[in-house]
Amino acid sequence: MYKDRYISLTKKLETVLNQAIEDKYIPGANLLVLKEGQEIAYCQAGYTDVEGRIPVRRDSIYRMYSLSKPITGAAVMILMERGLIDLADPVSKYLPGFVNQKVATDAGPIPVKRDMMIKDLLSMTSGLPYPDPSHPAGREADEVFRNIIDNLHSASAMTTLQIANSLGKCSLHFQPGEHWMYGTSADILGAIVEVVSGMKYSEFLKKEIFDPLGMKDTAFYVPSDKQDRFAKLYENVNDTFIEKPTNNLGIEYTMKNPPAFESGGAGLASTIEDYAKFATMLLNHGELDGVKILSPKTVEFFTSGELLPGQQEDMRNRETLLAGYTYSNLMRVMKKPGLAFLNGAIGEYGWDGWLGTYFCNFPNEKISFLFMMQKKDSGTDTLTRKLRNIVMAELF
Repeated sequence: MYKDRYISLTKKLETVLNQAIEDKYIPGANLLVLKEGQEIAYCQAGYTDVEGRIPVRRDSIYRMYSLSKPITGAAVMILMERGLIDLADPVSKYLPGFVNQKVATDAGPIPVKRDMMIKDLLSMTSGLPYPDPSHPAGREADEVFRNIIDNLHSASAMTTLQIANSLGKCSLHFQPGEHWMYGTSADILGAIVEVVSGMKYSEFLKKEIFDPLGMKDTAFYVPSDKQDRFAKLYENVNDTFIEKPTNNLGIEYTMKNPPAFESGGAGLASTIEDYAKFATMLLNHGELDGVKILSPKTVEFFTSGELLPGQQEDMRNRETLLAGYTYSNLMRVMKKPGLAFLNGAIGEYGWDGWLGTYFCNFPNEKISFLFMMQKKDSGTDTLTRKLRNIVMAELF
């Protein structure tokens, strides 16, 4: 009976995914559904290279962009449970650029009421914005990222620590802890991991997460022998897919070489199967195939946080389509499914990336849903919600 059910699920997912390809909504994608770590549905369609007619494969490599953030959150949890950091630690304890920070106001910059803490970074309540021309703090962040991009291919390319300290010297958009706003907090956390561990951020992730979990295709760059599997980024222009090379947020488009800036918020590339190992580890209370990454209690803390009421109101106003969710530890967490724009379940958690990479775990049902594509400005896309709704109807 269960086998027939899973065949039915796969067929329904394939129908919707193939229609999206036929309609030229996306150039290509793959999708994986797991229950208790076992595959129950996999679909792939379209191309990772439209011009070269290279089809999507199980081992296609994608730019994760913000799907890098949950991995950064896990890295911070590793340090926390080893007693190497306290989430109440001021960020300035690790990064001198965060000493004596200022907040931008209409009357000019004013001092922070209290130091920014690691917890603020994990909750996106730090006041650190992404580049945004609509307010002073966002414009200052934009200058930093312009400098990053201008020097990407030079001998003076900015490092993870240099960038974190530069962002720390910029004005904040609000007092730490007083509001919620999506921004560069995860990049700062990557730098803190470097300081605490004494390693490059990439080295820490490789040692503590990627190698133990067998995530062999996950890194901050895509070496030459894997470039043929690396998906291109596209935008649909007048019913034609046009490749859109971009160094958005300081991430070099081709990712051919190890970068100076290892962005904890946007810098990783990975495959659907690699990321599924990370997702399954979390569902398994911190272990995969006998390898322990986190303790069960740390995983519970990592995946069940929430915002304070005022911060939650900020999130509701800024992220309309995340209604029903709260936010903590660099992931959304479902609290009120009845408010959501998709069929969800209390306790589900996950995140997405700018180009459409997406994962969520349903811990009560032991189900993981992963979807990978490379379409400009996607995030949690309407197609993603449609596919998720099919899974919810079939498996819950």
